[in-house]
Amino acid sequence: MLTKNSGKNITISNILKRSIELADVSDSPRLDIELILGYVLGKNRTYLYTYPDKFLNDSQYISFNRLLEHRLNGKPIAYIIESREFWSLPLKVSPATIIPRPETELLVETVLSLLLGEKISVLDLGTGTGAIALALASEKPLWNITAVDSELGALELAQENRKNFGFSNVSIYQSNWFASLKEYSFDLIVSNPPYVSLDDENLQRGDVRFEPLSALVAENSGLSDIHTITFGAYSHLNWGGWLMLEHGCDQGESVRKFMLKAGYCQIKTFSDLSGLDRVSICRKLN
Repeated sequence: MLTKNSGKNITISNILKRSIELADVSDSPRLDIELILGYVLGKNRTYLYTYPDKFLNDSQYISFNRLLEHRLNGKPIAYIIESREFWSLPLKVSPATIIPRPETELLVETVLSLLLGEKISVLDLGTGTGAIALALASEKPLWNITAVDSELGALELAQENRKNFGFSNVSIYQSNWFASLKEYSFDLIVSNPPYVSLDDENLQRGDVRFEPLSALVAENSGLSDIHTITFGAYSHLNWGGWLMLEHGCDQGESVRKFMLKAGYCQIKTFSDLSGLDRVSICRKLN
């Protein structure tokens, strides 16, 4: 139960002990409390343990309780503190986009494992927060990276993240997949598109309950956007160019069939740390 007392005589140590209140809604209650309190105070987690006897003022205490109530109702911690780290980049997030997930880092790792040129052109389709494009930009400052999304809220967020990191090699535009890119071609196209089926019961669980369905769900058992991208990318890839897609753990075979039918070569699927199919790649050599 949330207390309605004022913040008088409430210390950081007192607040940290309240992690027990999140035991039924979070896999990491202590971390959640630390992140929420740090966000309210404008301090990092080290500060909380350096100054455990510091008192909260009334405004801070009220803000903490309000945000904790959101977490108790299931709201993702990333939306509450408006931040999620991806590829060591602290990205700003909002309900306008899905929350960047650790498994998507496999897509970045796969790109970086290939023998690609020092100055290539890259397209990130459905960029959301800009996570993939900005992660690649942080590793490859000479790459010319274009990131697109159809949603205005996502574009504004991606632009803000790009400016915060100062990546001048990333350009962000509005486009529904390839619609605004008719005359452009690239050496590499990457995407983490919607790939969840509308009847997937996981949509009613955890963080995804709060995320935009448009960024999660696709028709044809979650495969329609993957199909559109796979066949549409062929005419936007330079000879020798690569296409890389994140997909559901049970979609690897279907994605590889799409890639083969579309005329690609060197088709391969990579597994995540759980041993599940997660990223498929292919190359234009015809």
